[in-house]
Amino acid sequence: MTAIKELKAVARPRAGKGAARAERRAGRVPAVIYGEKQDPITISLNFVEVNRVIYAGHFLTTLFDVEVDGAKHRVIPRDYQLDPVKDFPLHVDFLRVSKGTTVTVDVPVHFVKQEASPALKAGGTLNVVAHSVALECPADAIPDAITVDLTGAGFGDIIHLSKLTLPAGVTWAGHGDDTLASVVAPSGMTEEAAAEGAEETKA
Repeated sequence: MTAIKELKAVARPRAGKGAARAERRAGRVPAVIYGEKQDPITISLNFVEVNRVIYAGHFLTTLFDVEVDGAKHRVIPRDYQLDPVKDFPLHVDFLRVSKGTTVTVDVPVHFVKQEASPALKAGGTLNVVAHSVALECPADAIPDAITVDLTGAGFGDIIHLSKLTLPAGVTWAGHGDDTLASVVAPSGMTEEAAAEGAEETKA
């Protein structure tokens, strides 16, 4: 599960594009905290610190305690904007979360133990359909990733999220097909050989 990280911020009394540009010129990143039926708080964050935590990974699935004027706000990032040319942060939106809050997040999918798949060892290809999935989960129990064990995977196998065991309290937030990947036979293999290979890998 993701750890709660600390961020320090200062209150930003003025909103608007002009004020935001002034914050950026001062080496800070404008941001806002909203949600939980409370008034939004406009803040600014240290540019170096925000840039570091964004590019460290898992930013949108990490809880933060943002300290503003001595008060801490438990939040989760919901969106951020990057400069289209230089890729540095321009703005961050934070959502307040409290105990029992459920959030929808995109969590990466990791495929492990490919060497333990007979079909992949025989030259098959893992056709990845989804590199991440939308999950509904408690804000304080967001999985770092969904892990798919490919041990024993054979030709023609299709891996569905609905067939995996998700952590307690976590459900799929998507709609429609939940296919994560399939195991495909090599392009030069005939249908008969692929079928025989599928039977052998499942034997």
